[in-house]
Amino acid sequence: MPSMTSGPIAYFNGAYVPVEDAKVSIMTHAFNYGTGLFEGIRGYYNADEDNVLVFKLPEHIDRMARNCRIMCMEVPEDQAAIEEVCVELIRRSNFKEGVYIRPIVYKSECSLGPTVKGVASSFCCYIITLGDYCDTQSGLDVAVSSWRRLSDNAIPSRVKSTGGYINSSLAASEAKQAGFHEAVFLREDGTVAEGSAMNIFLVQDGKLITSPPNADILVGITRNTIIQLAKEVLGLEVIERNIGRSELYVSDELFFCGTGAQVAPVRSVDRRVINGGTPGPVTLKMQSVYFDVVQGKVPEYRHWCRPVY
Repeated sequence: MPSMTSGPIAYFNGAYVPVEDAKVSIMTHAFNYGTGLFEGIRGYYNADEDNVLVFKLPEHIDRMARNCRIMCMEVPEDQAAIEEVCVELIRRSNFKEGVYIRPIVYKSECSLGPTVKGVASSFCCYIITLGDYCDTQSGLDVAVSSWRRLSDNAIPSRVKSTGGYINSSLAASEAKQAGFHEAVFLREDGTVAEGSAMNIFLVQDGKLITSPPNADILVGITRNTIIQLAKEVLGLEVIERNIGRSELYVSDELFFCGTGAQVAPVRSVDRRVINGGTPGPVTLKMQSVYFDVVQGKVPEYRHWCRPVY
C-alpha cells in the first residue's frame, strides 16, 4: 500500500474536530452490520498553480446521495454542504500535495437489528495524502478470482457499501497471496465484472470495450471520464457489453481505471502476457490524456477540477 498521512482534522457529528476524536461506539449500527457507504475522491496538486484541484467533486457527491436512497439514508447536510466539507478539510490541513477524500454516510444509531429502514444516519469525512495506489507505469499482473462479484440483487456493487467491500477484500487478498498484484472479478454467469476496486477496459482492434452498468459493477466516475475522453479526445469507439473471461487473454491491451487506480496498465492475466508484457499505445495515450485533465491542464475540461485555495 502507498504511504499516507491523515489530515489533522475530520468532520464528525456536524463539526470539525481533531481526527483522533472522530470515533464511534462499538455499538454503532454500521460497525456491527456494515451499513455504511462511502466515496473516494482525489485532489491533485498542480505545482504551477500551487493549488490542489479536486476532481469531479459534484459527481462523486451526487452518486453518494443517490446511493443513499438504496440504503434508506438521510443526513442533515445537503450536497453543497458536503462538497464544502471536502474542500474545507484540505484547507484546514494545509495540504499541498495529492490527497484522497473519504466521505462516509453510515447508520449511526447504537441499535440492534440488521435493518436499514428507520435507523438514523450521519455523515462524516476525513482526508489522507495519497500518491499512486497501484503501479501506473510498468503494468500489473492480475488473476481471475475464485470469488464471484456480488450480484445487484444481493449487495449492489454500485452502492460502495462498507459491508460489501468484504467481497473486494477477499478477491484482492487471494490474488496477492498467490503472487499477483490484483484480481479480476467474474459474475455468477461467468462474464467479467471488474477489478477488486476498479473498472476494467479492453483494447481490441483499436476499440475500447468495457462491462456495462448492469454487469454488477461500480458505475465509476473515472470509468465515465475515460469513456468521454476516449470518444472526444482520442476519437475511439467505446463499446459497453458483456465480456467473456477468455477475451481478457486475447485482448490487444488491458487497463484498470478508478479514483485510486487512475489509469493502470495490465501486463498479464493468469500468467498470459498481454502486449508483450508492456503497456500498450492506446493505454499510454489514455493515461496521458487523463493525467493532463485531472491536473487541470486541458481547458475544455478544466470545469471538472475544483481549486481548493
